Amino acid sequence: MKQFIDFLPLLVFFIVYKIDPRTVSLAGHEFEFGGIFSATMVLIVASVIVYGLLYLKQKSLEKSQLITLVAVLLFGSLTLAFHEEAYLKWKAPIVNWIFGVAFLASQFIGQKPLIRRMLDHAMSLPDAIWTRLNTSWAIFFILLGAANLYVAFTFETIWVDFKVFGSLGLTFAFVIIQFLFLARYIKQEDTDKTT
Repeated sequence: MKQFIDFLPLLVFFIVYKIDPRTVSLAGHEFEFGGIFSATMVLIVASVIVYGLLYLKQKSLEKSQLITLVAVLLFGSLTLAFHEEAYLKWKAPIVNWIFGVAFLASQFIGQKPLIRRMLDHAMSLPDAIWTRLNTSWAIFFILLGAANLYVAFTFETIWVDFKVFGSLGLTFAFVIIQFLFLARYIKQEDTDKTT
């Protein structure tokens, strides 16, 4: 459920982006609705509402949520202020690279790698496996950021589709691969305990 809530502003962005731009009258004012700039405005508003409600409910935001919100506010505001979509195209790569660097740096800073801090309560693995898992997440986020950047500036007609569904699909596939890796290891660990 949490992942859907985090995905909601991006989904609303996608829907508004896909609407053919048109002028809408509201309370005696005319607004352009549809296309990149109104979708960016909707993304900002939806993000503030979603993360604001989460903050009120949880009394805090996770670091990943805070990074995402700040990136939406920064890159979305630059996109609207300069009327240039290139700023928004940089959001996904930079956020992914921040996550990748955070995973990588956590292997050298602090007691545990980031993935272990996130999943330690759910499973017990040897240090070498935690390190390998953490490194794979770091590499994944760095490559995902590069893929987002490449698609955004090379295939401009599909960059929003890739940003919303391509990134999500790649992340989902990567999680499945991680699960298969961990399931194999955990199965081996359970067999070792019974002998």
